[in-house]
Amino acid sequence: MAPSSRTSFVLASRASKLAQIQTNIVRDGLETTFPALSFGTSFMTTEGDKNQSQALYLLGGKALWTKELEVALKENVVDMLIHSLKDVPTTLPHGCEIGAILERENPVDSLVVKQGLPYRTLEELPEGSVVGTSSVRRVAQLRRSFPGLAFLDVRGNLNTRLAKLDAPDGPYTALILAKAGLVRLGMGDRITADLTPPILFHAVSQGALAIEIRADDQEARELCKALTHQETQWKCLAERALLRELEGGCSVPVGVSTSLSQIDKSAGKLTRATLEITGCVTSLDGSVHVQDTLSQEVESIQGAEELGKNLATKLMVNGAKVILDDITQDRRKRASEAETAE
Repeated sequence: MAPSSRTSFVLASRASKLAQIQTNIVRDGLETTFPALSFGTSFMTTEGDKNQSQALYLLGGKALWTKELEVALKENVVDMLIHSLKDVPTTLPHGCEIGAILERENPVDSLVVKQGLPYRTLEELPEGSVVGTSSVRRVAQLRRSFPGLAFLDVRGNLNTRLAKLDAPDGPYTALILAKAGLVRLGMGDRITADLTPPILFHAVSQGALAIEIRADDQEARELCKALTHQETQWKCLAERALLRELEGGCSVPVGVSTSLSQIDKSAGKLTRATLEITGCVTSLDGSVHVQDTLSQEVESIQGAEELGKNLATKLMVNGAKVILDDITQDRRKRASEAETAE
């Protein structure tokens, strides 16, 4: 039911082309569902957008992409924040909450080969080929299967990254990018091949959009309910619970793959399903890889989150904690070296 006291809401996101497209997807959904209300948009540049020179691994957590937006939300300048859920910290600031998780695009990563080159798979790339990605998760996992490839950081929005890839004098043979972003930008034709488990497990919540709202904004919460896709919600919240327990941030090599089966619904609402979640943690050089899977019938969001937490505990006992501790030490050392160099 549409709220009665407010008739207009402002949606905000980062200023990149992809973020604007994603915000417009949400706005269009709200306008279709609530035609009597009006929905405006506002786009902001975040710290993560401003710092395009330093590796994400050294920059730290996901708040880089959300902090400025959350200030505007808490000060009532805007009413809803539209995020790629994979960029949202697993613990939100006090007074903020996830109001909706929309139906997920295909969450896999994709190989994009430089224009004019004949290669169709990672296996076909010549030894020493340079593959661009800013994700230590991708690098760590791919080093296990492709030790002959070289990996190089690449920053910028998708258009910028593709321009760097295709530049005749550029170093890159290929990039690894999230399929969902390419599809939403209308660049699906650039995808050379999808990279799926067990070769590459995707990031937590990859491919899903989320709406962040003020925790005391009941009107916005009611609007968000209409856009929530429960199957995506259960899977993504299980993944986020796994990551939260592992204390993994934006630049930690945690990969996942999640599925729902034997789905039961009542009055159109999800009431029970078998949830299977696989998680992995990989050392930065790819030499150590800890992976496990749990499957269980769940009947609520809480049940899904509990399964994710249980998988995290299992991974930690089996060696993930040692990997994550080593990564934390390595990041501190390299960040300190970078500061000294400056």
